[in-house]
Amino acid sequence: MASVDVLNIHKLFGQLKVINGVTINVEDGQFIALVGPSGCGKSTLLRIIAGLESLSAGDVKIGDQVVTTLPPKDRDIAMVFQSYALYPHKTVEANMAFALRLRHLPEAEVKLRVARAADILDLKALLNRYPRQLSGGQRQRVAMGRAIVRDPAVFLFDEPLSNLDAKLRVQMRAEIKELHQRLRTTTVYVTHDQVEAMTMADKIVVMNDGQIEQVGSPLDLYDHPKNVFVASFIGSPSMNMLSGVIEGATTPCFVLPEGQRISLLPQFAKYAGRTAILGIRPEHIELADDGTLANISVVEPLGSETQLFTVIGKVKVVGVFRSRLQLAPGQKVGFHFPPSLIHLFDDVTKEKFL
Repeated sequence: MASVDVLNIHKLFGQLKVINGVTINVEDGQFIALVGPSGCGKSTLLRIIAGLESLSAGDVKIGDQVVTTLPPKDRDIAMVFQSYALYPHKTVEANMAFALRLRHLPEAEVKLRVARAADILDLKALLNRYPRQLSGGQRQRVAMGRAIVRDPAVFLFDEPLSNLDAKLRVQMRAEIKELHQRLRTTTVYVTHDQVEAMTMADKIVVMNDGQIEQVGSPLDLYDHPKNVFVASFIGSPSMNMLSGVIEGATTPCFVLPEGQRISLLPQFAKYAGRTAILGIRPEHIELADDGTLANISVVEPLGSETQLFTVIGKVKVVGVFRSRLQLAPGQKVGFHFPPSLIHLFDDVTKEKFL
């Protein structure tokens, strides 16, 4: 195992700057997720770590060695791609052993490593099958097994679950996390799915337009987003955002364009007169007869909870409630926003006030 250091990385394609001064430290044995919208540079950064993409400036270190100019085969990494990339004419055993046999390892060592990986991934009964005889989840486990047998210092995952259906994706999330807990190999995982990042990673790097927006633990990003982008990206359903003005030098409140008032904590009094964006997570909203009026547009009963899609003024607001509500589209409902759970962002910079 080894740490990974990405040091002030820049990447240009012609005049297009794809990565702009990114620095990340992945500690030995840590599971880190690079997350962000399509085109933010996360996959390009992963390929730079792997040596599959050149960089325009900066350095990459794996352990104590600078590997910036080393070819992929000399970086002691193993990569699992979005596509399974299995050889269709080779059995599961042959696919997993292929890289080891290319390195001319003794056959006894090859069989031992394949057997160990097959045991970890529950593939023993499938070793003599061909990829066409496997389900999507089984193929993904074979691709992971092919990486495990190499016993690398670092695992790199490039959106490995995006080709799977929803149920299988949840199952594979748990399997990858369990695998990391068993092997404790340093892992860098790229995904556009923030739920994957939240449930699997020790640390999340949120990227946007080739830059890092925020780095932290899943719950730190969830509870303390530093700006509107992170607040909106982390969490499902995403945080509600309402524009308005802060008023009240002693007992502050947030005033919506329609005149509805939402109470704030006393420390926000110093921002009185400022335009701002109020953020509230759907699950933090409470029902109250004297609350902020919202018009219900859609009711989604999910059994364990009910999601209400509403409109306050002209803004769509989602509420998630751990009860079965007898409500219907067209009705009005009162929402209470607990002051301690409200996030306030500057309307210009989009950065959080406190």
